[in-house]
Amino acid sequence: MIAIFIGLFSFVLGAVLIINNSFLGSYYVSHKSEELIRTYNEVNQTITDGDLADTEEFMGILIRTEKANVDVVIVDTGGNLKFSTLSGDDPRFIDMLSGITGLTVIAKDQVIRQSDEYTIYRDGTGSDSEYLKMWGRFSDGSWFLMQSPLASIRESAVLANRFLIYLGVVGMILCGILIWLFSRRITKPVMELARLSQEMANLNFDAKYTGGGSDEIGILGRNFNRMSVQLEKTISELKSANNQLQKDIEQKEKIEDMRNEFLGNVSHELKTPIALIQGYAEGLKEGVNDDPESREFYCDVIMDEAGKMNQMVRNLLTLNQLEFGNDEMQFERFDIVRLVKGVIASCEILVQQADAKVDFIADEYLYVWADEFKTEQVVRNYLTNAIHHVENEKRIEVRIATVDNKARISVFNSGKPIPEEDVPKLWDKFYKVDKAHTREYGGNGIGLSIVKAIMESFHQRYGIRNFNNGVEFWFELDAKNGSETEEEGKMLPGSSEEP
Repeated sequence: MIAIFIGLFSFVLGAVLIINNSFLGSYYVSHKSEELIRTYNEVNQTITDGDLADTEEFMGILIRTEKANVDVVIVDTGGNLKFSTLSGDDPRFIDMLSGITGLTVIAKDQVIRQSDEYTIYRDGTGSDSEYLKMWGRFSDGSWFLMQSPLASIRESAVLANRFLIYLGVVGMILCGILIWLFSRRITKPVMELARLSQEMANLNFDAKYTGGGSDEIGILGRNFNRMSVQLEKTISELKSANNQLQKDIEQKEKIEDMRNEFLGNVSHELKTPIALIQGYAEGLKEGVNDDPESREFYCDVIMDEAGKMNQMVRNLLTLNQLEFGNDEMQFERFDIVRLVKGVIASCEILVQQADAKVDFIADEYLYVWADEFKTEQVVRNYLTNAIHHVENEKRIEVRIATVDNKARISVFNSGKPIPEEDVPKLWDKFYKVDKAHTREYGGNGIGLSIVKAIMESFHQRYGIRNFNNGVEFWFELDAKNGSETEEEGKMLPGSSEEP
Protein backbone atom coordinates (compact mmCIF):
# COMPACT_ATOMS: atom_id res chain seq x y z
CA MET A 1 0.00 0.00 0.00
CA ILE A 2 2.84 2.40 0.84
CA ALA A 3 4.65 1.65 -2.43
CA ILE A 4 1.48 2.12 -4.46
CA PHE A 5 0.68 5.38 -2.67
CA ILE A 6 4.19 6.80 -3.15
CA GLY A 7 4.14 5.77 -6.82
CA LEU A 8 0.78 7.45 -7.42
CA PHE A 9 1.83 10.53 -5.46
CA SER A 10 5.06 10.82 -7.48
CA PHE A 11 3.16 10.37 -10.73
CA VAL A 12 0.67 13.11 -9.83
CA LEU A 13 3.46 15.43 -8.69
CA GLY A 14 5.42 14.84 -11.91
CA ALA A 15 2.30 15.41 -13.99
CA VAL A 16 1.62 18.69 -12.17
CA LEU A 17 5.19 19.86 -12.79
CA ILE A 18 4.96 18.96 -16.49
CA ILE A 19 1.61 20.71 -16.85
CA ASN A 20 2.96 23.69 -14.93
CA ASN A 21 5.93 24.03 -17.26
CA SER A 22 3.91 23.42 -20.41
CA PHE A 23 0.73 25.39 -19.85
CA LEU A 24 1.33 27.93 -17.07
CA GLY A 25 2.86 30.44 -19.52
CA SER A 26 -0.04 30.13 -21.94
CA TYR A 27 -2.56 30.45 -19.12
CA TYR A 28 -0.75 33.51 -17.79
CA VAL A 29 -0.73 35.18 -21.24
CA SER A 30 -4.43 34.40 -21.68
CA HIS A 31 -5.19 35.80 -18.25
CA LYS A 32 -3.18 38.94 -18.91
CA SER A 33 -4.88 39.40 -22.28
CA GLU A 34 -8.27 39.39 -20.53
CA GLU A 35 -6.92 41.88 -18.02
CA LEU A 36 -5.74 44.22 -20.83
CA ILE A 37 -9.15 43.98 -22.50
CA ARG A 38 -10.93 44.83 -19.22
CA THR A 39 -8.59 47.82 -18.74
CA TYR A 40 -9.24 48.93 -22.32
CA ASN A 41 -13.01 48.72 -21.83
CA GLU A 42 -12.88 50.63 -18.56
CA VAL A 43 -10.71 53.45 -19.98
CA ASN A 44 -12.78 53.61 -23.15
CA GLN A 45 -15.97 53.85 -21.07
CA THR A 46 -14.43 56.61 -18.98
CA ILE A 47 -13.45 58.53 -22.13
CA THR A 48 -16.94 58.09 -23.53
CA ASP A 49 -18.69 59.18 -20.32
CA GLY A 50 -16.42 62.04 -19.29
CA ASP A 51 -12.90 63.32 -19.02
CA LEU A 52 -9.77 61.43 -18.01
CA ALA A 53 -8.64 64.57 -16.28
CA ASP A 54 -11.29 63.97 -13.64
CA THR A 55 -9.40 63.19 -10.49
CA GLU A 56 -11.70 60.43 -9.28
CA GLU A 57 -11.77 58.67 -12.65
CA PHE A 58 -8.03 59.04 -13.04
CA MET A 59 -7.33 57.52 -9.60
CA GLY A 60 -9.63 54.60 -10.33
CA ILE A 61 -7.80 53.76 -13.53
CA LEU A 62 -4.44 54.24 -11.85
CA ILE A 63 -5.32 51.87 -9.01
CA ARG A 64 -6.64 49.25 -11.40
CA THR A 65 -3.57 49.33 -13.65
CA GLU A 66 -1.26 49.19 -10.64
CA LYS A 67 -2.99 46.09 -9.27
CA ALA A 68 -2.88 44.43 -12.68
CA ASN A 69 0.76 45.50 -13.25
CA VAL A 70 -0.27 47.24 -16.50
CA ASP A 71 1.35 50.39 -17.92
CA VAL A 72 -0.88 52.67 -20.02
CA VAL A 73 0.05 55.58 -22.34
CA ILE A 74 -2.64 57.46 -24.32
CA VAL A 75 -2.09 60.20 -26.93
CA ASP A 76 -4.64 62.20 -28.88
CA THR A 77 -4.92 62.30 -32.62
CA GLY A 78 -2.33 65.03 -32.74
CA GLY A 79 0.24 62.96 -30.88
CA ASN A 80 -0.03 64.89 -27.63
CA LEU A 81 0.08 62.98 -24.34
CA LYS A 82 -3.36 62.54 -22.92
CA PHE A 83 -2.86 60.00 -20.10
CA SER A 84 -0.03 57.95 -18.64
CA THR A 85 0.49 55.73 -15.65
CA LEU A 86 4.25 56.34 -15.90
CA SER A 87 6.29 59.39 -15.05
CA GLY A 88 7.90 61.37 -17.80
CA ASP A 89 11.46 60.36 -16.88
CA ASP A 90 10.70 56.62 -16.80
CA PRO A 91 12.49 54.82 -19.69
CA ARG A 92 9.41 52.67 -20.22
CA PHE A 93 7.35 55.83 -20.81
CA ILE A 94 9.71 56.97 -23.55
CA ASP A 95 9.70 53.54 -25.19
CA MET A 96 5.92 53.32 -25.07
CA LEU A 97 5.42 56.86 -26.37
CA SER A 98 7.68 56.18 -29.31
CA GLY A 99 6.03 52.82 -29.82
CA ILE A 100 2.56 54.39 -30.24
CA THR A 101 3.61 56.72 -32.98
CA GLY A 102 6.25 54.52 -34.56
CA LEU A 103 4.30 51.24 -34.66
CA THR A 104 3.48 50.18 -38.18
CA VAL A 105 3.49 46.42 -38.72
CA ILE A 106 3.19 43.61 -36.17
CA ALA A 107 4.46 40.17 -37.17
CA LYS A 108 1.75 37.51 -37.39
CA ASP A 109 3.52 35.08 -35.05
CA GLN A 110 3.47 37.78 -32.35
CA VAL A 111 -0.26 38.47 -32.51
CA ILE A 112 -2.34 36.82 -29.79
CA ARG A 113 -5.73 38.50 -30.27
CA GLN A 114 -6.90 41.13 -32.76
CA SER A 115 -10.01 43.23 -33.40
CA ASP A 116 -10.90 46.45 -35.20
CA GLU A 117 -10.11 48.55 -32.09
CA TYR A 118 -6.96 46.86 -30.78
CA THR A 119 -4.24 44.26 -31.29
CA ILE A 120 -2.71 42.19 -28.51
CA TYR A 121 0.76 40.84 -29.25
CA ARG A 122 4.02 39.76 -27.62
CA ASP A 123 7.08 41.93 -27.95
CA GLY A 124 10.68 40.88 -27.25
CA THR A 125 9.94 37.15 -27.25
CA GLY A 126 12.50 35.11 -25.29
CA SER A 127 14.29 38.14 -23.81
CA ASP A 128 14.31 39.32 -20.20
CA SER A 129 12.28 42.41 -21.21
CA GLU A 130 9.45 40.55 -22.94
CA TYR A 131 6.07 42.27 -22.70
CA LEU A 132 2.49 41.52 -23.54
CA LYS A 133 1.29 44.66 -25.35
CA MET A 134 -2.05 46.02 -26.49
CA TRP A 135 -2.09 48.71 -29.18
CA GLY A 136 -5.09 50.47 -30.77
CA ARG A 137 -7.54 53.32 -30.67
CA PHE A 138 -10.32 54.41 -28.32
CA SER A 139 -13.75 55.53 -29.41
CA ASP A 140 -12.67 59.22 -29.42
CA GLY A 141 -9.88 58.49 -31.89
CA SER A 142 -6.99 58.70 -29.38
CA TRP A 143 -4.19 56.12 -29.63
CA PHE A 144 -3.01 53.99 -26.74
CA LEU A 145 -0.42 51.42 -25.80
CA MET A 146 -0.73 49.11 -22.80
CA GLN A 147 1.88 46.64 -21.67
CA SER A 148 2.47 44.10 -18.90
CA PRO A 149 5.81 42.35 -18.31
CA LEU A 150 5.96 38.61 -18.99
CA ALA A 151 9.36 38.02 -17.47
CA SER A 152 7.74 37.44 -14.07
CA ILE A 153 5.82 34.43 -15.41
CA ARG A 154 9.04 32.45 -15.87
CA GLU A 155 10.18 33.30 -12.36
CA SER A 156 6.73 32.43 -11.02
CA ALA A 157 6.80 29.08 -12.81
CA VAL A 158 10.24 28.26 -11.39
CA LEU A 159 9.16 29.26 -7.88
CA ALA A 160 5.88 27.36 -8.22
CA ASN A 161 7.69 24.22 -9.35
CA ARG A 162 10.22 24.47 -6.55
CA PHE A 163 7.44 24.99 -4.03
CA LEU A 164 5.54 22.02 -5.43
CA ILE A 165 8.64 19.81 -5.13
CA TYR A 166 9.19 20.82 -1.50
CA LEU A 167 5.52 20.43 -0.72
CA GLY A 168 5.43 17.07 -2.53
CA VAL A 169 8.41 15.67 -0.60
CA VAL A 170 6.98 16.77 2.75
CA GLY A 171 3.52 15.54 1.79
CA MET A 172 4.94 12.22 0.61
CA ILE A 173 6.73 11.67 3.94
CA LEU A 174 3.74 12.67 6.08
CA CYS A 175 1.22 10.78 3.99
CA GLY A 176 3.59 7.78 3.82
CA ILE A 177 3.62 7.65 7.63
CA LEU A 178 -0.18 7.95 7.74
CA ILE A 179 -0.57 5.24 5.11
CA TRP A 180 1.84 3.01 7.06
CA LEU A 181 -0.20 3.47 10.24
CA PHE A 182 -3.43 2.92 8.34
CA SER A 183 -2.10 -0.18 6.58
CA ARG A 184 -0.96 -1.63 9.91
CA ARG A 185 -4.43 -1.10 11.28
CA ILE A 186 -5.81 -3.07 8.33
CA THR A 187 -3.13 -5.77 8.07
CA LYS A 188 -2.89 -6.53 11.81
CA PRO A 189 -6.38 -8.11 12.03
CA VAL A 190 -5.84 -9.73 8.62
CA MET A 191 -2.62 -11.35 9.88
CA GLU A 192 -4.46 -12.46 13.02
CA LEU A 193 -7.09 -14.10 10.82
CA ALA A 194 -4.32 -15.76 8.79
CA ARG A 195 -2.78 -17.14 12.00
CA LEU A 196 -6.21 -18.28 13.17
CA SER A 197 -6.86 -20.07 9.88
CA GLN A 198 -3.50 -21.86 10.23
CA GLU A 199 -4.40 -22.98 13.76
CA MET A 200 -7.77 -24.22 12.50
CA ALA A 201 -6.01 -26.08 9.68
CA ASN A 202 -4.03 -27.87 12.42
CA LEU A 203 -7.34 -28.53 14.24
CA ASN A 204 -6.37 -26.33 17.18
CA PHE A 205 -9.75 -24.86 18.05
CA ASP A 206 -8.60 -23.03 21.21
CA ALA A 207 -7.29 -20.11 19.10
CA LYS A 208 -9.92 -17.36 18.77
CA TYR A 209 -10.09 -14.01 16.96
CA THR A 210 -9.79 -11.23 19.55
CA GLY A 211 -9.49 -8.16 17.31
CA GLY A 212 -13.13 -7.16 17.70
CA GLY A 213 -14.64 -4.32 15.70
CA SER A 214 -17.87 -3.97 13.74
CA ASP A 215 -16.33 -3.62 10.28
CA GLU A 216 -16.03 -6.36 7.65
CA ILE A 217 -12.89 -7.84 9.24
CA GLY A 218 -14.55 -7.92 12.67
CA ILE A 219 -17.55 -9.76 11.20
CA LEU A 220 -15.18 -12.19 9.45
CA GLY A 221 -13.33 -12.78 12.75
CA ARG A 222 -16.56 -13.59 14.61
CA ASN A 223 -17.53 -15.96 11.80
CA PHE A 224 -14.12 -17.65 12.17
CA ASN A 225 -14.82 -18.16 15.89
CA ARG A 226 -18.23 -19.66 15.19
CA MET A 227 -16.73 -21.87 12.49
CA SER A 228 -14.04 -23.04 14.94
CA VAL A 229 -16.66 -24.12 17.48
CA GLN A 230 -18.74 -25.86 14.82
CA LEU A 231 -15.71 -27.64 13.34
CA GLU A 232 -14.64 -28.94 16.74
CA LYS A 233 -18.15 -30.25 17.34
CA THR A 234 -18.32 -31.79 13.86
CA ILE A 235 -14.93 -33.50 14.18
CA SER A 236 -15.98 -34.97 17.53
CA GLU A 237 -19.15 -36.31 15.93
CA LEU A 238 -17.21 -37.68 12.95
CA LYS A 239 -14.75 -39.46 15.22
CA SER A 240 -17.60 -40.97 17.19
CA ALA A 241 -19.32 -42.06 13.98
CA ASN A 242 -16.09 -43.49 12.55
CA ASN A 243 -15.36 -45.37 15.74
CA GLN A 244 -18.89 -46.76 15.80
CA LEU A 245 -18.57 -47.88 12.19
CA GLN A 246 -15.35 -49.77 12.88
CA LYS A 247 -16.89 -51.40 15.91
CA ASP A 248 -19.93 -52.51 13.91
CA ILE A 249 -17.70 -54.12 11.29
CA GLU A 250 -15.67 -56.01 13.85
CA GLN A 251 -18.54 -56.93 16.13
CA LYS A 252 -20.10 -59.58 13.90
CA GLU A 253 -16.80 -61.42 13.56
CA LYS A 254 -15.99 -61.42 17.25
CA ILE A 255 -19.29 -61.84 18.97
CA GLU A 256 -19.57 -65.65 18.86
CA ASP A 257 -15.97 -66.35 19.86
CA MET A 258 -16.21 -63.85 22.68
CA ARG A 259 -19.38 -65.39 24.02
CA ASN A 260 -17.83 -68.84 24.16
CA GLU A 261 -14.65 -67.51 25.71
CA PHE A 262 -16.59 -65.48 28.24
CA LEU A 263 -18.62 -68.45 29.42
CA GLY A 264 -15.52 -70.61 29.72
CA ASN A 265 -13.59 -67.99 31.69
CA VAL A 266 -16.49 -67.26 34.04
CA SER A 267 -17.02 -70.89 34.83
CA HIS A 268 -13.30 -71.33 35.46
CA GLU A 269 -12.85 -68.28 37.67
CA LEU A 270 -16.02 -68.75 39.69
CA LYS A 271 -15.25 -72.39 40.43
CA THR A 272 -12.70 -71.67 43.19
CA PRO A 273 -14.64 -69.00 45.18
CA ILE A 274 -17.86 -70.99 44.88
CA ALA A 275 -16.11 -74.10 46.20
CA LEU A 276 -14.71 -72.09 49.13
CA ILE A 277 -18.07 -70.55 49.94
CA GLN A 278 -19.76 -73.93 49.73
CA GLY A 279 -17.16 -75.60 51.92
CA TYR A 280 -17.20 -72.97 54.65
CA ALA A 281 -21.01 -72.75 54.54
CA GLU A 282 -21.29 -76.55 55.02
CA GLY A 283 -18.81 -76.33 57.87
CA LEU A 284 -20.97 -73.71 59.58
CA LYS A 285 -24.09 -75.79 59.05
CA GLU A 286 -22.53 -78.96 60.45
CA GLY A 287 -21.07 -77.03 63.36
CA VAL A 288 -17.44 -78.05 62.78
CA ASN A 289 -16.38 -75.38 65.25
CA ASP A 290 -18.85 -74.07 67.78
CA ASP A 291 -16.75 -71.28 69.25
CA PRO A 292 -17.70 -67.69 68.15
CA GLU A 293 -14.24 -66.87 66.81
CA SER A 294 -14.30 -69.80 64.37
CA ARG A 295 -17.80 -68.96 63.19
CA GLU A 296 -16.78 -65.33 62.66
CA PHE A 297 -13.73 -66.49 60.66
CA TYR A 298 -15.92 -68.74 58.50
CA CYS A 299 -18.34 -65.87 57.88
CA ASP A 300 -15.48 -63.49 57.00
CA VAL A 301 -14.12 -65.95 54.44
CA ILE A 302 -17.57 -66.38 52.89
CA MET A 303 -18.12 -62.57 52.73
CA ASP A 304 -14.63 -61.97 51.33
CA GLU A 305 -15.05 -64.58 48.60
CA ALA A 306 -18.52 -63.24 47.78
CA GLY A 307 -17.10 -59.70 47.50
CA LYS A 308 -14.36 -60.90 45.18
CA MET A 309 -16.95 -62.71 43.07
CA ASN A 310 -19.08 -59.54 42.97
CA GLN A 311 -16.09 -57.44 41.83
CA MET A 312 -15.10 -60.03 39.27
CA VAL A 313 -18.63 -60.16 37.85
CA ARG A 314 -18.71 -56.35 37.52
CA ASN A 315 -15.34 -56.37 35.77
CA LEU A 316 -16.48 -59.18 33.51
CA LEU A 317 -19.62 -57.23 32.59
CA THR A 318 -17.52 -54.15 31.81
CA LEU A 319 -15.11 -56.21 29.74
CA ASN A 320 -18.00 -57.95 28.01
CA GLN A 321 -19.56 -54.63 27.03
CA LEU A 322 -16.25 -53.39 25.65
CA GLU A 323 -15.49 -56.53 23.69
CA PHE A 324 -19.03 -56.89 22.37
CA GLY A 325 -19.11 -53.22 21.39
CA ASN A 326 -22.21 -52.51 23.45
CA ASP A 327 -20.52 -49.73 25.42
CA GLU A 328 -20.80 -46.55 23.36
CA MET A 329 -17.71 -44.39 22.99
CA GLN A 330 -18.01 -40.60 23.16
CA PHE A 331 -14.93 -39.09 21.57
CA GLU A 332 -14.18 -35.57 22.73
CA ARG A 333 -11.25 -33.26 23.33
CA PHE A 334 -10.13 -32.99 26.98
CA ASP A 335 -7.11 -32.21 29.16
CA ILE A 336 -5.33 -35.50 29.97
CA VAL A 337 -3.14 -33.78 32.61
CA ARG A 338 -6.20 -32.75 34.59
CA LEU A 339 -7.68 -36.25 34.32
CA VAL A 340 -4.51 -38.00 35.56
CA LYS A 341 -4.21 -35.57 38.46
CA GLY A 342 -7.75 -36.45 39.49
CA VAL A 343 -7.05 -40.21 39.39
CA ILE A 344 -3.88 -39.80 41.48
CA ALA A 345 -5.79 -37.75 44.06
CA SER A 346 -8.58 -40.36 44.30
CA CYS A 347 -6.02 -43.15 44.91
CA GLU A 348 -4.18 -41.26 47.65
CA ILE A 349 -5.48 -43.61 50.40
CA LEU A 350 -4.21 -46.69 48.55
CA VAL A 351 -0.83 -45.01 48.04
CA GLN A 352 -0.57 -44.26 51.78
CA GLN A 353 -1.54 -47.83 52.67
CA ALA A 354 1.22 -49.13 50.39
CA ASP A 355 3.65 -46.62 51.98
CA ALA A 356 4.56 -45.48 48.45
CA LYS A 357 5.41 -42.17 46.84
CA VAL A 358 3.91 -40.94 43.55
CA ASP A 359 5.86 -38.56 41.26
CA PHE A 360 3.81 -36.89 38.53
CA ILE A 361 5.76 -35.40 35.58
CA ALA A 362 3.81 -33.48 32.91
CA ASP A 363 3.25 -30.10 31.33
CA GLU A 364 0.65 -27.70 32.65
CA TYR A 365 -1.95 -29.05 30.23
CA LEU A 366 -2.22 -31.30 27.17
CA TYR A 367 -5.41 -31.86 25.16
CA VAL A 368 -6.17 -35.24 23.57
CA TRP A 369 -8.97 -36.89 21.58
CA ALA A 370 -10.61 -39.91 23.23
CA ASP A 371 -13.47 -41.07 25.42
CA GLU A 372 -12.72 -39.32 28.71
CA PHE A 373 -14.47 -41.86 30.96
CA LYS A 374 -12.77 -44.87 29.33
CA THR A 375 -9.40 -43.12 29.45
CA GLU A 376 -9.86 -42.65 33.19
CA GLN A 377 -10.49 -46.41 33.54
CA VAL A 378 -7.18 -47.14 31.79
CA VAL A 379 -5.25 -44.72 34.00
CA ARG A 380 -6.91 -46.03 37.15
CA ASN A 381 -6.14 -49.68 36.25
CA TYR A 382 -2.49 -48.83 35.55
CA LEU A 383 -2.13 -46.85 38.77
CA THR A 384 -3.85 -49.37 41.08
CA ASN A 385 -1.84 -52.16 39.48
CA ALA A 386 1.35 -50.18 40.18
CA ILE A 387 0.30 -49.55 43.80
CA HIS A 388 -0.36 -53.26 44.42
CA HIS A 389 3.00 -54.33 42.98
CA VAL A 390 5.29 -51.52 44.16
CA GLU A 391 8.37 -52.76 46.04
CA ASN A 392 11.96 -51.80 46.87
CA GLU A 393 12.10 -47.99 47.22
CA LYS A 394 8.29 -47.82 46.93
CA ARG A 395 8.37 -45.34 44.08
CA ILE A 396 5.65 -44.76 41.46
CA GLU A 397 6.28 -42.38 38.58
CA VAL A 398 3.43 -41.16 36.35
CA ARG A 399 4.65 -39.32 33.26
CA ILE A 400 2.91 -37.58 30.32
CA ALA A 401 5.02 -36.75 27.27
CA THR A 402 4.37 -35.78 23.64
CA VAL A 403 5.88 -38.00 20.94
CA ASP A 404 5.07 -37.38 17.24
CA ASN A 405 1.76 -35.63 17.94
CA LYS A 406 0.84 -38.38 20.39
CA ALA A 407 0.39 -38.09 24.14
CA ARG A 408 2.17 -40.98 25.84
CA ILE A 409 0.97 -41.69 29.41
CA SER A 410 3.20 -44.06 31.38
CA VAL A 411 2.99 -45.47 34.92
CA PHE A 412 6.20 -46.91 36.41
CA ASN A 413 6.49 -48.77 39.71
CA SER A 414 9.67 -49.90 41.37
CA GLY A 415 9.84 -53.64 42.04
CA LYS A 416 10.54 -56.90 40.28
CA PRO A 417 10.55 -56.97 36.46
CA ILE A 418 7.97 -59.23 34.84
CA PRO A 419 9.47 -62.42 33.35
CA GLU A 420 9.77 -62.06 29.60
CA GLU A 421 7.82 -65.24 28.95
CA ASP A 422 4.84 -63.76 30.85
CA VAL A 423 4.80 -60.37 29.12
CA PRO A 424 2.69 -61.38 26.04
CA LYS A 425 0.11 -63.09 28.29
CA LEU A 426 -0.48 -60.15 30.65
CA TRP A 427 -3.31 -58.77 28.50
CA ASP A 428 -5.22 -62.08 28.50
CA LYS A 429 -8.26 -62.37 30.74
CA PHE A 430 -7.67 -63.99 34.13
CA TYR A 431 -3.90 -64.33 33.61
CA LYS A 432 -1.87 -63.77 36.79
CA VAL A 433 1.92 -63.79 37.03
CA ASP A 434 1.95 -64.10 40.84
CA LYS A 435 -1.32 -65.84 41.67
CA ALA A 436 -0.76 -65.81 45.43
CA HIS A 437 0.01 -62.07 45.55
CA THR A 438 -2.86 -61.26 43.19
CA ARG A 439 -5.37 -63.17 45.28
CA GLU A 440 -4.02 -61.49 48.42
CA TYR A 441 -5.21 -58.03 47.36
CA GLY A 442 -8.30 -59.28 45.56
CA GLY A 443 -7.13 -59.14 41.96
CA ASN A 444 -8.75 -61.31 39.35
CA GLY A 445 -6.58 -60.70 36.25
CA ILE A 446 -9.20 -58.70 34.35
CA GLY A 447 -7.88 -55.14 34.77
CA LEU A 448 -5.29 -55.28 31.99
CA SER A 449 -7.80 -57.06 29.74
CA ILE A 450 -10.10 -54.07 30.22
CA VAL A 451 -7.17 -51.78 29.30
CA LYS A 452 -6.56 -53.83 26.17
CA ALA A 453 -10.22 -53.71 25.14
CA ILE A 454 -10.44 -49.93 25.68
CA MET A 455 -7.21 -49.14 23.80
CA GLU A 456 -8.16 -51.37 20.89
CA SER A 457 -11.55 -49.65 20.73
CA PHE A 458 -9.59 -46.37 20.55
CA HIS A 459 -7.31 -47.88 17.86
CA GLN A 460 -4.29 -46.63 19.81
CA ARG A 461 -1.04 -48.22 20.97
CA TYR A 462 -0.33 -49.52 24.49
CA GLY A 463 2.28 -51.73 26.07
CA ILE A 464 4.72 -52.62 28.83
CA ARG A 465 8.46 -52.11 29.38
CA ASN A 466 10.68 -53.97 31.82
CA PHE A 467 13.48 -52.11 33.62
CA ASN A 468 16.13 -53.35 36.02
CA ASN A 469 14.37 -51.65 38.91
CA GLY A 470 10.72 -51.97 37.96
CA VAL A 471 7.98 -52.09 35.32
CA GLU A 472 6.36 -49.39 33.17
CA PHE A 473 2.89 -49.63 31.60
CA TRP A 474 2.03 -47.07 28.90
CA PHE A 475 -0.57 -46.07 26.32
CA GLU A 476 -0.95 -43.36 23.67
CA LEU A 477 -3.69 -40.95 22.56
CA ASP A 478 -3.94 -38.45 19.70
CA ALA A 479 -2.69 -35.09 20.95
CA LYS A 480 -2.71 -32.86 17.84
CA ASN A 481 -5.37 -33.64 15.29
CA GLY A 482 -6.93 -36.85 16.44
CA SER A 483 -6.00 -38.81 13.32
CA GLU A 484 -6.34 -42.50 13.93
CA THR A 485 -3.45 -44.85 13.55
CA GLU A 486 -3.80 -48.19 11.86
CA GLU A 487 -1.50 -49.79 14.40
CA GLU A 488 -3.33 -51.31 17.30
CA GLY A 489 -1.88 -52.15 20.70
CA LYS A 490 1.76 -53.26 20.49
CA MET A 491 4.08 -54.19 23.32
CA LEU A 492 7.69 -53.09 23.26
CA PRO A 493 10.45 -55.51 24.24
CA GLY A 494 11.82 -55.31 27.77
CA SER A 495 14.65 -52.87 28.50
CA SER A 496 17.59 -53.04 30.87
CA GLU A 497 17.58 -49.27 31.41
CA GLU A 498 16.41 -47.46 34.49
CA PRO A 499 13.86 -44.61 33.97
